[in-house]
Amino acid sequence: MGRKNKKYHKNLHDQAYDKLTSMQAFGESKKEAVLNGSDKNKIFSFNTYKTYWKHTKYFIRWMQQNYPEIKTLKKARAYVPEWLQSRVDQIDKNGNHLSAWTIQTEAKALAKLFEISPDDSDYFSPPKRQRVNIKRSRGEAVRDKHFSEKNNWELVCFARGTGLRRSELEALKGGDCKNIDELYMRMEKLQNKPDITTKESQELKSIKDVLDQFPNETHFVWIANGKGGRPRYSPILGDHKQDIVDRIKNTDPDKNVWEYVSSNADIHGYRADYATMIYKAYARDIKDIPYDKINKGTGKKYQGDVYACRGDEKGKKLDKRAMLKASKALGHNRIDIVANNYLRSL
Repeated sequence: MGRKNKKYHKNLHDQAYDKLTSMQAFGESKKEAVLNGSDKNKIFSFNTYKTYWKHTKYFIRWMQQNYPEIKTLKKARAYVPEWLQSRVDQIDKNGNHLSAWTIQTEAKALAKLFEISPDDSDYFSPPKRQRVNIKRSRGEAVRDKHFSEKNNWELVCFARGTGLRRSELEALKGGDCKNIDELYMRMEKLQNKPDITTKESQELKSIKDVLDQFPNETHFVWIANGKGGRPRYSPILGDHKQDIVDRIKNTDPDKNVWEYVSSNADIHGYRADYATMIYKAYARDIKDIPYDKINKGTGKKYQGDVYACRGDEKGKKLDKRAMLKASKALGHNRIDIVANNYLRSL
């Protein structure tokens, strides 16, 4: 006799794969999904999907080793807190724990898999991401020993001057550079076009945004498909700006500017250098930022444009306006991400 419930023929691995695959909503608007409440069972970025699937497989493997009698995702859901706690307690051969960043990513991956909301009683609250605990680009890593900045100086300068992610560097084409006059002409053309497409509308918004944030910069790099599929223009900065412009302009429009980007290159670190350069260039002295708002509780004025750092950076104050410029150039929209992950030596 066959089973009454056919779906249980699949093992946990296959069930999890089918579940996450069914959630793929690449290209859809996350903002609209949040507004209509359908975002809980959707994954909007391919990179996010890959990350969630990777950590889901870790969980499935742990379940198969420790609870082989559990055959369905419905029953496996109850073991999520136990597995995540085991990850918090895990120590590698060097005596190090997994980073809080990794644990939180895994919590989000399983919350997505099982559609667990943050206010659900089963939701696991992992350690918060503290700036002091983020290991990425905080010093010399093992991989740095396999990458010579001296031998790859052009790539290093290029990454520091554009702030591009690794995937964005690898996708950059020879035609992806515009000077400010070209941007104004492109903006005018798009504004006067009667039947503008969605893609062109996104580009028009990107042009207006970068001209608003960086009206005095001269050259910009075009990122057609950034994180989450969001396009943007970012200013080209630094002492090697002209070298960067020449490298792009001297590449055929249909050719990659970089045929190979070493996996050992500290691209995140170079993005941090880029963000810090922008902040230093545009930040006002904290004492010069006006007290422009009034606290409803105390009636006292305060500086609405001042960001108060937290955690190990508690007591440090930053200029929100300059932070926003750095955030926009990097392809983010939240200044706290810049404060916690990119700004250095301030």
